[in-house]
Amino acid sequence: MTPQDDLTRAVEAVLFASEHPLSVDEIRAHVGQEADVRDALARLGELYAGRGIELVRRGDRWHFQTAADLAHLLRRDREEARKLSRAGIETLAIIAYHEPVTRAEIEAIRGVQISKGTIDVLMEAGWVRPAGRREVPGRPLMYATTAGFLTHFGLASRRDLPGIDDLKAAGLLDPVDLAFEMAGEREEEAADQIETVTDDE
Repeated sequence: MTPQDDLTRAVEAVLFASEHPLSVDEIRAHVGQEADVRDALARLGELYAGRGIELVRRGDRWHFQTAADLAHLLRRDREEARKLSRAGIETLAIIAYHEPVTRAEIEAIRGVQISKGTIDVLMEAGWVRPAGRREVPGRPLMYATTAGFLTHFGLASRRDLPGIDDLKAAGLLDPVDLAFEMAGEREEEAADQIETVTDDE
């Protein structure tokens, strides 16, 4: 067995024993600072591809999990899913796309106030966390998403969040929202036409 194989086995053991996802530096703390951990992770990724357990990257951290298509086999009792309110969904989306963001900034984007309970629910779910304070008068608390948010929604990083075109294609945008967007585009076109006529006169 080569030293490279030994390192791969060591990284595998560390990840299996860990109760939470680990960064490359955290893995090096166990297997040696000079170890080529990224190469070992790549080898493990290939080794576990298509198996019942897979190596998954979430942000800059790694962990093993049950293959997504087999997770249902391990659920003995299906918990009734708590449906997130529209306010909760909108708040979570705003935080994910604009983080770190304050409550006032969330309300400015939504156009309505949010109850404290809305953010509390997202924090209890493990999807949102406090992210320091904005250096402005009053120093309001800012919020950001967590590694648990990435894990739950199957994202490697926030860069994998769908764009507006992806949401439209998937039919996930509210028809009312699309109507408002189209109305806004028509208003802009009308304003352009008025400016053109005014310029001609």
